Amino acid sequence: MVGEGLRRQILKNILNHINIIFSYIMKRFYTYYGIAIFLLIFASCSNPDSGFTFSETGQGLALTENGKPVLFYQKAPKKSEGASVYNNYIHPLYNLNGDTLTEEFPADHLYHRGVFWTWHQIYIDTVSIGDGWINDGISQDVVKLLTEKKDNAALINLEVNWYSDTLPAGMPFMKERTSVTVYPSETQYRLIDFTIELNALVEKLELGGSDDPKGYGGFCLRLEIPDDMYFISEGNKITPQELQVNAGKWMDFSGSFGKSGEINGIAILCNPQNPLFPSPWILRQKGSMQNAVYPGRERIRLTPGQPLLLKYRLVIHNSDHSTVDLQKLQEEYMKD
Repeated sequence: MVGEGLRRQILKNILNHINIIFSYIMKRFYTYYGIAIFLLIFASCSNPDSGFTFSETGQGLALTENGKPVLFYQKAPKKSEGASVYNNYIHPLYNLNGDTLTEEFPADHLYHRGVFWTWHQIYIDTVSIGDGWINDGISQDVVKLLTEKKDNAALINLEVNWYSDTLPAGMPFMKERTSVTVYPSETQYRLIDFTIELNALVEKLELGGSDDPKGYGGFCLRLEIPDDMYFISEGNKITPQELQVNAGKWMDFSGSFGKSGEINGIAILCNPQNPLFPSPWILRQKGSMQNAVYPGRERIRLTPGQPLLLKYRLVIHNSDHSTVDLQKLQEEYMKD
């Protein structure tokens, strides 16, 4: 009987210790669980949704922020009045008031289209395979369009195959991978980053600007130019010339864009990683596009497996250049 009582007491003590340990574990669990819930709630409050919304159509992709239009990416081939077909560009691009900044297929140049990047000279060795500026013998197929929303940006990632009528059907000569990163609007400006990666799929592929002293080609803006638009680069007023202008790392276009009549504008910032940095500029006071020139008249060769990277930042601002410190924004862009 004594042995049986002792065994029961030992068993009771063991159960008591198990209960104590279990209670301690559960208290810890609920404490950490509560902390985790609090952190999740805090994170959701401190990182509110950016307000960006993507909307896909049969033609392409629209991006808005808190209901205001930001841009439209033209994915599907679209015919201009000149009968040529174009895609892989941005139009409309809007200012912070929701007014359209860009033009598409204007009467003076039916091949200009919003924000676009392309080249007149496309060669394989010494043989021209088409003209990408006016899409003579050149076409582009957007094979991937992926979007992503973060708390501090909206991302558009593109994969585009370039084709030539002179090459076998279904055989692209170049693969483009482009990312467009749109940041939330600040009080006075919005930033939009472009990273354009070009990958040669054939040997001896060469790209060049117009085959004349102007040498225009590369990253371009076709703007709805107001009569009072002026050009500023690194604090200096710039006068457009017929040929290239070596002005600085960034170029601002300010004027009474849109319906309000108030001064606002857009600037192009060039990234120091770009070859031939800083770009020379082709500038036009009316009836044409604005261009950060690359590579110019002389063609450059793309080697398979060695992508060419071109990076630019747009600054869309709702005042003139004196209110927005573009030089500081350029310095920050160079550090990123």
